[in-house]
Amino acid sequence: IGISFNATMDETTEQCKYILPANHWLESWGDAEPKTGYISLIQPTINPMFKTRAFQTSLLKWSGSVVADYETYFKNYWTTKLASADNFNKALQDGVIEPAAPTVGGAAFNSAKVAEATAAASSTKGGEIEVVLYEKISVGNGSQANNPWLQELPDPISKVTWDNYVMMSPAMAAAKLGIDILNKDSKRQADAYEINPEKPVVKITANGKSVELPVLIIPGIHKDVIAIAVGYGRGTEGATSEKISENIGRSAVGAGKNVYPLVRFDGTNAYSAAATVEKTGTTYPVAQTQVHGFTENRPVIYETNLTSFVANPEAVLEEITKEKLLTTANGSTDFVKDATIYPDFAKPGIKWGMSIDLSTCTGCSACVVACTAENNVSVVGKMQVQRAHEMHWLRIDRYFTGDVENPDVVFQPMLCQHCDNAPCENVCPVAATNHSSEGLNQMTYNRCIGTRYCANNCPYKVRRFNWLDYTGADSFPDNQKPMLGTYMDESVMQMNDDLTRMVLNPDVTVRSRGVIEKCSFCVQRLQENKLNAKKAGDPTLVRNVKVACSQACPSDSITFGNVNDPASEVSKARGDKHRAFYVMEQLHVLPNVNYMVKVRNTDRHIGMEEEHHGEKKEETKKAEKEHA
Repeated sequence: IGISFNATMDETTEQCKYILPANHWLESWGDAEPKTGYISLIQPTINPMFKTRAFQTSLLKWSGSVVADYETYFKNYWTTKLASADNFNKALQDGVIEPAAPTVGGAAFNSAKVAEATAAASSTKGGEIEVVLYEKISVGNGSQANNPWLQELPDPISKVTWDNYVMMSPAMAAAKLGIDILNKDSKRQADAYEINPEKPVVKITANGKSVELPVLIIPGIHKDVIAIAVGYGRGTEGATSEKISENIGRSAVGAGKNVYPLVRFDGTNAYSAAATVEKTGTTYPVAQTQVHGFTENRPVIYETNLTSFVANPEAVLEEITKEKLLTTANGSTDFVKDATIYPDFAKPGIKWGMSIDLSTCTGCSACVVACTAENNVSVVGKMQVQRAHEMHWLRIDRYFTGDVENPDVVFQPMLCQHCDNAPCENVCPVAATNHSSEGLNQMTYNRCIGTRYCANNCPYKVRRFNWLDYTGADSFPDNQKPMLGTYMDESVMQMNDDLTRMVLNPDVTVRSRGVIEKCSFCVQRLQENKLNAKKAGDPTLVRNVKVACSQACPSDSITFGNVNDPASEVSKARGDKHRAFYVMEQLHVLPNVNYMVKVRNTDRHIGMEEEHHGEKKEETKKAEKEHA
């Protein structure tokens, strides 16, 4: 007899006879010890939404305990352990109980385990090709596969959504598929591969099991290794069950293939096996948000190594300085005021700005999901992503630099730059996009008529158009019914029922079909901070503001605040003349988002690739010669 406490119906729960759904973790009491000696107390943030109860309460009742529920048990335990109710309340308020003296703990070194792991790893190298199974940052081991926010989150390296795939090196692609992206004579073939959403399918066989998946050619992978993400293919045929489940969820079913059967298990260890790769001759469409891997000689990112930067910190941005002098009109030396129709609002007023440090950005994409949650950004589904209709206000651009066979990777968060000389504002026929006195490029949604002139004029391509009624804002009588077989697929979250609409932020407008939208610098948070500053009589409260992306960033790469305040973090970052730069500054759109040069802690040469194959185009060489 199986008993499940799972709050959702999944493959394991389906096999159980009794289901007693437990509270969601946001509805639960609990404790944890993330570090030896440091106890964190967990308390619910909302009341239970459904008829559920804590699984600990069920265990107490089944054991015959006189305690009514786990909440009472939890409070009694910690009140006794902390000696008083006041101490418990303080610990609950602080969120953590620290030990009187720091504790140092650690497990003893186990050489037998290391030898066992080494032997297991060595056994995988018996074949020509080794398959490496890994977890994506989004769906993980598959437990998050039914979250459409995460399914539509582009992978940091491949930029693919809604699917898993086979990642292989250019060398293996040339040998197995006949696609040679390293040979300059095959450039057209390589470009066609990158742009075409239909990717060739290969059959992977390992551990006596086979699976067919599309191929993504990724520079930097070992020539004898392929990599596949686990956690996909839920609800379809799997390692233990061949039936198709209808209860897993619309987002998980049909997304990718289950590759867990390729894993070899030997008691305590699970590892991948030697594999074979066969070309099938078929193709499969993938939804990819970025198809170019290099900057194509555009001034988008700048990087250097630490040795060079210390020796000559001005060298890395020398090109920008020369370009600004060349593009300044009429011999003027004021690049900002030259050819600008907008006034320069006087200090010490508020002027919002952002600084992003490329050296610390890891491409984890936490900022992308945070932006989606905070600003009611729509999920559009795989079919619409294939049409380049994704709605993300913030994206992570990925660029390979250096040698194609062994490249470096640079991640660049890209959002609306809130330009002071914005090319989007002066082409809108109804003034739906305008500039505020605080430096914000604003969108008036109920004025927008969807001409998309602004999106065409944006050099950063950060404006999004609502092609369809993704969020149910246009509430037709039958809008709650999934429109399968038409313009939406069943992976899209239908936002017009009461439960799913609970994810919407009530402080942010829900946009309708036919409207352009883009990053607002979380204007709702800016207004809240200004009101709090006014109420407290403390203007420093608007010095540094945590917008959604900067709050979620685990490496503090994103800094936001008032650039007119010299004490603000963003003002200090912008004042670093050796590292601070603006993307495509020569266009003179005067962005309010600056980036910091990526400095790698290495002695080897760091250089941008101008072209896919490490060679400059003939026209580029000719232009440089003429310029010299």
